[in-house]
Amino acid sequence: MPTSAELHLADGLLLPEAILHAGWFGVLAAFVAINTVMYGALALAKILPKIYPSDWTRGRNRRARSRSIYTEPPD
Repeated sequence: MPTSAELHLADGLLLPEAILHAGWFGVLAAFVAINTVMYGALALAKILPKIYPSDWTRGRNRRARSRSIYTEPPD
């Protein structure tokens, strides 16, 4: 017949309620939550295409004419 300790291990490791309400455990849980959100945001940023702010604004460093080998038809 299994002992009570063996039965608890079969169900999984459960912590006493006093530990779950301790201050240090709350800080640890908050750290894990923030870390999870940050890794999710980084993974999402890797999936999305890169954003170049210079595409939205016309800067002074743009050429007046195209220097491509493929000439553009005159307007």
